[in-house]
Amino acid sequence: MAPFTERPTVVLAVSGSIAAYKAVMVARLLVKAGVRVRPIMTEAAKRFLGPLTLAGICGEPAASEMFVAAGGEPHVELAESADVFAVVPATADVIAGLAQGRADDLVRATALCARGPVLLAPAMHPRMWSHPATRANVALLEARGVELVGPDDGEVASGDFGIGRMAEPEAIAEAILARCGGEAERDLEGVRMVVTAGPTVEDLDPARYLSNRSSGKMGFAVAARAAARGAEVVLVAGPVALDTPPGVTRIDVRSALDMKVALWEALGPEDLDRADVLVMTAAVADYRAAAPSEAKLKRQELGSKTQISLVANPDLLAEVGAAREGDRPLLVGFALETVEPDALVAAGRVKLEKKGVDVVVANRAADAFDKDDNRVTIVTEDTAEVLDRAPKTVIADRLLDRVAAMLGASS
Repeated sequence: MAPFTERPTVVLAVSGSIAAYKAVMVARLLVKAGVRVRPIMTEAAKRFLGPLTLAGICGEPAASEMFVAAGGEPHVELAESADVFAVVPATADVIAGLAQGRADDLVRATALCARGPVLLAPAMHPRMWSHPATRANVALLEARGVELVGPDDGEVASGDFGIGRMAEPEAIAEAILARCGGEAERDLEGVRMVVTAGPTVEDLDPARYLSNRSSGKMGFAVAARAAARGAEVVLVAGPVALDTPPGVTRIDVRSALDMKVALWEALGPEDLDRADVLVMTAAVADYRAAAPSEAKLKRQELGSKTQISLVANPDLLAEVGAAREGDRPLLVGFALETVEPDALVAAGRVKLEKKGVDVVVANRAADAFDKDDNRVTIVTEDTAEVLDRAPKTVIADRLLDRVAAMLGASS
C-alpha cells in the first residue's frame, strides 16, 4: 500500500458475525498502508473475536464501552478523530440500528457522530440480505450517503450460496484507503500479465466429459489482485461460475486445445511479446478422448464394461517455457500434489526444472480444492517460502509481491 503524507485515522467498528475474523486482515492492511486504526467492537463481536487480537494488530485498545470511569464521551472523541468510519463486518442488526439512528452501543453512537465518510461491509445470510426490511434499511442509508463495499455472491458460513458474503479484506481496505486519500500501491503498472484459471472439459460424447475439481478461485484471485495493482490482465478461464474481476479482460474456453489457442494468442503467437508474465493456475486436463462420440454413448450398447481410448493433451506451460527466449515472459506455474507437506519443495523443484519456469507454487489437493483459502509453498531455484493457510486473495498478493520483485530485479 502507498504511504500517506499525513497519517489518516480510521475508526474500524466490528460487529457480531462469523466474518469478524476478516476485520483483523483489514486492520493489518490499513496499518501497513500507514493508517492509524482505532478499533471498536459491539458486545456480540467479542463472541467471535478477542479484543486483544485487534489491539495487537492496531496498536490501539479495542473499545466497546459507552461509559468509562475516566468520564468523557468516547463516541464523540472517536468520531471526531476519524477520517473514515468503517463497519467491518456490518450485520443486519447493525445496519437496522444505523438506519433507525439508534445510539444504544458504542458502534452505533460513534456512527451517529461520524463527520467523515461512513463505509459498511455487509455480512449475513443471503435470505437476510434479500429481506425487504434489510433492503429498505440499506436504501435509506445509501440515500444518506453511506457507502457499501459488497456483499459478494458466494458461500456463507452455513454452507448456503447467494449474495451476503462479506467482501474480501483487500477490497474493503482499498475502499477505505480511497476515502482516506490513498490507494493500493500500483507496483505492477505497465505490466502485461496473462493468467489461466479453472479446469478444462474434455468431451467424451454430447452428454459426458472428463474434467477435474478446480474451481478457478486461485486464478481469479491472482487476476483481480494484479489488476488492482495496475497490471493489464488477460484471464483465460475454463468453465467456472465466477464473475470477471474489475479491469480484467476475460477469454472463456472449454478444452485444453481451446485453452492452447487462446493462450498463445494472448502471449503473442510469434515471439511471446504480448505479455511480461504468465501465471498458469489452470488445471489443464492431461488427457482427452481420442475420438469423442457424436452421439450419446448408450449403456446397453456398451455393456457392463467398456474402454475409452485417451490421448495426451499438450503441456501448455512446458511449451511456453521451451519457446521463450531470455526471461520474458516470466513464468509462474502451479503444482497440485498429494504428497506430504514436507515433500512439497522437492515436488516444486522437479516441476520448476521440467517445465522450464521461474516460479512454482506448490500446494496439496487437500488444502486447495473447494476452498476459499489455501496453504502453499512458493518455490524458485534458490528459495522456498511457505505461506500458511490464508484466503486465496492474500496468497495471490504474496505471489505478486514475488513477481514484482523479480520483474524489478531483471529490469
